[in-house]
This record gives sequence, structure tokens and C-alpha cells, in this order.
Amino acid sequence: MFVLTIDQRGSTGGPDLVPSFLAELARLDPPLTGHPVFERSVGDEVQGIVRDPSTVVEIALHALRSGRWYVGIGVGTAWVPPGASPREGTGTAFVAARKAVELAKAAGTQVPVSVVPGIMAVEGGGDPAGEGVQACANAEAVLRLLGRIVQDRSEAQWRVADALRRLDPGGQGPGRHGSQKQVARELGISEQSVSRTVLRSGWQEEWAARPAAAMLLGLADSRLGGDTDDPRRRDTAAATGGHATGDNRAAGHVRSPQEPDYRNEGDV
Repeated sequence: MFVLTIDQRGSTGGPDLVPSFLAELARLDPPLTGHPVFERSVGDEVQGIVRDPSTVVEIALHALRSGRWYVGIGVGTAWVPPGASPREGTGTAFVAARKAVELAKAAGTQVPVSVVPGIMAVEGGGDPAGEGVQACANAEAVLRLLGRIVQDRSEAQWRVADALRRLDPGGQGPGRHGSQKQVARELGISEQSVSRTVLRSGWQEEWAARPAAAMLLGLADSRLGGDTDDPRRRDTAAATGGHATGDNRAAGHVRSPQEPDYRNEGDV
């Protein structure tokens, strides 16, 4: 399971973008799978739980597109009582998402997205948790490459890219045969201009790499706890140290003086 914590950049001196961002998430085309629920968590921050790794990629890239958001992705266990707010959720993915958004804020000149594993105790052969940690690092690297592509697009390039996406709502990338001709007609420009824009914008490269990011996130999820919306599985996670308390902290974890407190500011 994935928890995304997305915080507005430069919010102190700027307008509150949370309402418009939540509305954008609700309108993403195609509609987000798994019915993820996002809401304001505290201040200018948005948080939500997502099941599908492709949806995580879609949301992360949409947030990075504008350059106005820090994106933290936590991978691990997550559980929310039926009908409850994501703020009432528990699990290692919540703790990881808090750390991830703080790392994204510290990314400097890099694309501000981070993927952090929620580590669980693992019994038996092999080291699936270690594989999950590596998969998170690899997913973060791919997402930063994709994030650079979408952040560097000009407004003119986005007009073409968005038009191509509208013609292919299933999200199959560069679009079916003949779509560039349709976009040229819709935008009132030549087909050659559309072709050049597609080439320079990295549109095809983005859609070729999106599945790689989703695959790595899915691998990480399979190694770090996966879906724990069943309370019986939560009990198992708790027995192995993977459950989290109501303040999104792993059960049995004692914070050292050097470790930051990952609770939301609004938690009590």
C-alpha cells in the first residue's frame, strides 16, 4: 500500500493551493483507479492512500508538473477504518510518507520527490525487506527522471501533450495512429509542428518509462507489507512490529533524540 504526503512549496508567502489541487486530482483523466481518497492533512499539505502503483505515478507526476509541490511516497502497511479520514490511518506507510516528504523538501536542485520504505520485521529465508528498500530507491530514481521531463516542458509543449492525452484517455502513451494529425487540427498548427513538439517534449520517453516506475513501486509494495486493509492482517503486522499507532508511528518504536518526530502537526 502507498501513502502520499504532498506539501505545497513556498506556501508561507503564497496562496493556499490545496483546494484547487484536490479538485485537480478528482478530475484526472483517466479517473484514478482504486478510488484513492485525498484530503488536507495539516496546513498546506495533502495526504492520501493509494493501492495501485500506476496511480501513484500519475498523481506524483501531476503534482511535480507545476513545480509547486513536494511529493513524499511511503511504501508499506496502511489501514484506515471504513469511512474514516486518511488522517486516522495507521501503518508503516504513513510514517514513511512523512519522512519522504521531508526528504523531498531537502532535495535541493533535484526533483522534489522521494520514496521511502516502511520497514517491517521479516521472518524466514531471503531478505524481501531489503529488496523492497532497493526497489524504493530505484523507483525514486525513475520518478525523478520523469519529473524532470514534465517540469521542463514549456506551455506550448503541454498544450500538445494535453491534447494527445485527451485523445487517448486510456493512458496508452503517444496515442493511436493518426492522433497527431487530430491534435494539429484541434490546435490549428501543422502536423510537422506537433511531431517536433512531441519529440522535444519527451512525451514518448515519459510514457515508455511510466510502467518501469509503476513496476518498481509494485515490487516494493509486495516486499514491504502490501495491502493491510484487513484488520486480521493488521494484527499480524502488529505482532511483527509493522503496525502503527494512531499517530502514524510504528508500534513499539521509541524515537531517539536525534530522530525527527514524523507525526502531523495537527495530530494530538
